[in-house]
Amino acid sequence: MAPETHDFDLAGLRLSAGEGRRLELDVRIEPLLLGGEPYAASPARVPVVLQVSRMMGGGYALSLRFTAALEGPCMRCLNHAAPSVEVESREVDRPGGGEELQSPYVRDEVLDLATWARDAFALAAPVK
Repeated sequence: MAPETHDFDLAGLRLSAGEGRRLELDVRIEPLLLGGEPYAASPARVPVVLQVSRMMGGGYALSLRFTAALEGPCMRCLNHAAPSVEVESREVDRPGGGEELQSPYVRDEVLDLATWARDAFALAAPVK
């Protein structure tokens, strides 16, 4: 089992421009409240694949992939449901490149991986 990670130190990878790494980590996804109903990722500790590439001129291109079940009540019948959710999310963080090139999940070369995974999971969840 991979180590559980909440914050990930991007600078610790010591990547040169154009270099990248593929990492397999575990992230705990906090429960969600959707439509007033509680939902949880299953398993709670989700194995994820994080790809980090250092860009020319500084900054990072990031990719996150994982699959987890969304456990909670069905929005139609309220019976227990656990559909599988495939998540594929990308972020770019290039300091000084303008607001659209600054990731809200990266601060001082530290990636808030748990928050990014939770937000990406919520966005990938089925509407109904």
